[in-house]
Amino acid sequence: MAKNKTGSAKRFGARYGKTVKDKFGAIEAMQRQKYDCPQCSRKAVRRVAAGIWECQKCGAKFASKAFTVSKTTTIKTKVLEM
Repeated sequence: MAKNKTGSAKRFGARYGKTVKDKFGAIEAMQRQKYDCPQCSRKAVRRVAAGIWECQKCGAKFASKAFTVSKTTTIKTKVLEM
């Protein structure tokens, strides 16, 4: 039996074809992994929404690419007024 490489895209079953599911699985795996924070340099950045990323350690929230964090990011931290 061949190994299934679709990963999380196997939830689609027999629909949409193997090529589309392989591409979708690769993109979804990239967007769900943790990335390095440009502010504190920890591997704790997770995707909040499309293009919005947040560090779980220092709380820095910034915009970048939709599915991955680009190397050149402009950090815009949120200022909390108490």
